[in-house]
Amino acid sequence: MDVIEILRKASNKIYENVKDLAGTEDAAGDFGVGAGGDISRNIDIIAEKTVLDYLKEINFECVVLGEECGRVELSNKPKGFIIMDAIDGSANAVRGVPFFCSSLAFATEDKLSSITDGVITNLSNGEMYWASKNKGAFFNNKQIKVHKKNPIYKIVGINTSGASIELMNKLHPIFKNHDHVRHFGANALEMAMFARGLMDIFIDLRNKIRIQDIAAGYVIVKEAGGMLLDENLNPLDADLSYETRVSFIAAANQEILDEIMSQINN
Repeated sequence: MDVIEILRKASNKIYENVKDLAGTEDAAGDFGVGAGGDISRNIDIIAEKTVLDYLKEINFECVVLGEECGRVELSNKPKGFIIMDAIDGSANAVRGVPFFCSSLAFATEDKLSSITDGVITNLSNGEMYWASKNKGAFFNNKQIKVHKKNPIYKIVGINTSGASIELMNKLHPIFKNHDHVRHFGANALEMAMFARGLMDIFIDLRNKIRIQDIAAGYVIVKEAGGMLLDENLNPLDADLSYETRVSFIAAANQEILDEIMSQINN
């Protein structure tokens, strides 16, 4: 079985196991602080266990880097790394806000740039985004591309959760000049929607985002033809470490990137 099929199967299993859990009392609970630094909720634990159980069942030789469980070595001779945020948007999931997802990616080496496959599933409805390196990006079974044309409404995604006053002041011109600025509470799913052409640029300059949150989105955005850059406008790359935190910009084209960056830099 190809790696992408393993990730898609695991992602489907997560959906089946949590689709009726969101918004219920059973979704919450406090299971301590996970490896990623946030409080682990019951829905997070169930989703991660689903993936780990499946990988063990099929004897997939890998090292799992999970948001909650941390590093789990499933083989002495791993083929690579499964980078897992089984529930991205946990706050939405616990409250029942229908915007949360699973994010699963596979990397051959300990670098973001070595990711070859990624799957993001919208866990509120089962819609799936997926991509393999040099094979394109897909929404369910339809190939997707970032939005290249001049849009009727220019939609700018910005994650400002917990942003400093300095960063908010820096970003203020964007909010002032654009009527359609969005953040929905799940970076991975927003990256997938960007790749599908539903947003024109997505920005997270807080230097807080974890690798687990963007690993699958990384390959999906690139395979959909998007630009994926760090805060210095260099190609985005990073170690697959739990200490790693990044900023990034996903842009549909150079024109929108130049427009937004000129506002930030001024």
